[in-house]
Amino acid sequence: MTVDEIRQIAVIGAGLMGHGIAQEFANAGYNVRMHDVTDERLKTARTQIESNLSLLAENAIIQKESIEPTLQRIQMHTELHTVTENADFVVEAVPEDLTLKQQIFEKLDGICPPHTILASNTTALMPSQIGVKAKRKDKILNTHYFNPPYLIPLVELIRSPNTSDETVAATFDLLTAIGKTPAIIEKEVLGFVGPRLQAALIREAFAIVEQGIASAETVDLVVRNSFGRRLSVAGPFEVFELAGWDLVLAAFEELYKDLNSSTDINPLLQQMVESGKLGVKSKEGFYNWTDAKVQAFRDRMNQALIQQLKDV
Repeated sequence: MTVDEIRQIAVIGAGLMGHGIAQEFANAGYNVRMHDVTDERLKTARTQIESNLSLLAENAIIQKESIEPTLQRIQMHTELHTVTENADFVVEAVPEDLTLKQQIFEKLDGICPPHTILASNTTALMPSQIGVKAKRKDKILNTHYFNPPYLIPLVELIRSPNTSDETVAATFDLLTAIGKTPAIIEKEVLGFVGPRLQAALIREAFAIVEQGIASAETVDLVVRNSFGRRLSVAGPFEVFELAGWDLVLAAFEELYKDLNSSTDINPLLQQMVESGKLGVKSKEGFYNWTDAKVQAFRDRMNQALIQQLKDV
C-alpha cells in the first residue's frame, strides 16, 4: 500500500477529535465516511465542521468557495460496515477505553479489505495493545493528533514492533499530503512524546500549587509569558543548546533533586475530581467559567493558532 493507492478514508468517532480529523482529509480532497453510534452525534459533528470551515475561511486559511465541496465529501453513517467496507485508511477516534478500542479494531480487521491501514488517535495507549485482537498487525499504528486537529499541524505517528515500514511510509506520506507535520516515534511507549512531556509539566504544576509555592493563575502566567513563548518557535533541545549543556548541568544539579518525581496521582488533582471541580465541563476548576468566558478563551486560543498557521 502506497499513498497513491489511498482513496477512501474512514473515521470512527465523530466527537472532539474525530470530526476535525474527517474535516482535514475532506478539505484535502479525500472522500471521507464518518461513523458514530447515533444520528444526533453525526448531526452535531457536521455542524461543528461547518463552523470550523467558516472560521478558516474568515481568516483566509481556506477559500470560502471550498466549504461546500468539503462538506459534500463527508458522508456520515451509524453502520460501521457501511463506513469501512471499502476504506483504504481508517482512523479510530473513540474515547480512551482500551477494551472498546480493541473491540473496534477486531471488527475493523474483519470488515476492511486486506490492504487497509488501521490507525488509532489514542492519546496514550500503545498500538500493540489496541490491535492485540486483530490479525493485520503489520498495518496497525497510532496517529495521534493534537486538539484542535484542524489548527495544530503535528501528528505523532507511533509504530508497534509489528508495524511494517510500508505502513509507516504510506501513513507518513498521506499525512504530509494533507498538510500535516508527521513525527515518527520509533519505539512505542505509553504517552508517546507529546503527552509524556505535557504530563511531566502538569505534574510539577500541581505540586507547585499543592505546596503553596504559587497559585494556578500564577503558574499559567509564568508559562504563557516566558518559556511558553519560546516553545512556539523552538523545542527544548534547541533552546538549551543555545544556552550550553554545561550551564544546564550546573543549573539542574540541585534543582533536579527538588522536582516532583512521584508516581502517584497528586492529591490535589484527586480532590478536584472528587469535588466535581472538573474545569470547563463543570464551570468550575481553578477558574470559574461562564459560557461567555469559555467562548472568549476558545476564541483567543483559535486566533493565536490561526496566526501561527499564517506565519509558517
